[in-house]
Amino acid sequence: MKAYAYPALFEPGDRRGTVVITFPDVPEAISQGRGEVDGHAMAEEALGLALLAYLQRGAPLPKPRAKGRGLVDVTVAPEVAAKLAVLESFAQAGMTKSELARRIGKDEKEVRRILDPKHPTKLPALAAALRALGKRLVVGVTEAEAA
Repeated sequence: MKAYAYPALFEPGDRRGTVVITFPDVPEAISQGRGEVDGHAMAEEALGLALLAYLQRGAPLPKPRAKGRGLVDVTVAPEVAAKLAVLESFAQAGMTKSELARRIGKDEKEVRRILDPKHPTKLPALAAALRALGKRLVVGVTEAEAA
């Protein structure tokens, strides 16, 4: 099972109460928040946008390798994880957009939207695309880590 989780470093910002978040394995993902809760939300969003940009450029996603004290795993939002899984699976499948459209019973225009990293797509459409690509979407729940 693939989880789109990457270690992040949460450090105090210049202003009191702010936190700056960086990802050693995804240098494009940098964010800040007002406190830890806002920081986590902003980190999740920054990570998701950066990972989608990798796939939009046709680059592979970086491997989460960083380890060390003070690092906290941050996962992307569920709908972003599903979109990333579809994009990665489609690239690996060597399937045409027309074939994917036929397999999920949708118009090719809708498949182009599903495969557009910038276009929001509902989970049922992403799950259907994953099934057609020989994958299945699994949702899990774990304990949250404190930063």
